[in-house]
Amino acid sequence: MLGSPIAHSLSPVLHTAAYRALGLADWSYTAIECDAQGLARLLGSLGPDWAGLSLTMPLKRAVLPLLDDAEPLVTDVGAANTVVLRDGRRMGYNTDVAGMATALRQAGVALGGNVVVVGGGATACSALAALKDTGTWDITVAVRARQRAEPLLKVADQVGMRVRLAELGCETEWRSRWPAVLGSQPWALLISTVPAAGAAGVASQVAAGAVTARAVLDVGYEPWPTPLSAAAAAVGSTVISGYEMLVYQAAGQFELMTGRRAPVESMRAAGVAELERRRNIC
Repeated sequence: MLGSPIAHSLSPVLHTAAYRALGLADWSYTAIECDAQGLARLLGSLGPDWAGLSLTMPLKRAVLPLLDDAEPLVTDVGAANTVVLRDGRRMGYNTDVAGMATALRQAGVALGGNVVVVGGGATACSALAALKDTGTWDITVAVRARQRAEPLLKVADQVGMRVRLAELGCETEWRSRWPAVLGSQPWALLISTVPAAGAAGVASQVAAGAVTARAVLDVGYEPWPTPLSAAAAAVGSTVISGYEMLVYQAAGQFELMTGRRAPVESMRAAGVAELERRRNIC
């Protein structure tokens, strides 16, 4: 797992649990601190014993020019969270999209209504792709400034989806503008792709009933519950944790790298145990 910062990552726990469950004693997985400037050098240093890499921020876009080939989904969303190393070639994949779609499906979320996505980064781009072909007819993307959403708008064009952009303004404006922008209608689904602090405004409006959604997916999971997920649960919304998305995207990575079916329940249980251990330490 490469990224910066990376010490908090649960991915080593999930993948290691999968290796143990399937008896893959020769496999190992670790977290390596790496920023965008160091990525090319690190990739060039890897030997034939490396099967693949998982990528988190800020590398999902930075890796694209360093790949030999990529699945079409990577081109569509402009981000790869997985690199498979095979026969001296670097192959890019995106398992975030399937991870999010599976998390929604397993939670019983009925798509096909109006959806709001908070944030305009790589995860928001994956959210658009996950929503594609689900019958979702109205997607609003809420960002502080339009320029932050330019890559996302390009993704929307690439995958053939129409997006309505809601600009929330600077730090002093956006909290007060949440009700006006997002409170005009009940949402079928609200997806937050920003850190908990960034979603504080919408969390307070959900708690006050000014913004309503039948279901809320918060990509955050540590610490849990986030303010947004707690507010949504308190008003009766279906709440999906980003942890479920994490588990399913990790399962996809495991299968790409090993060619084996992922032991999802073993991975989920190991991650839950690690999160509980961290809570007890704090």
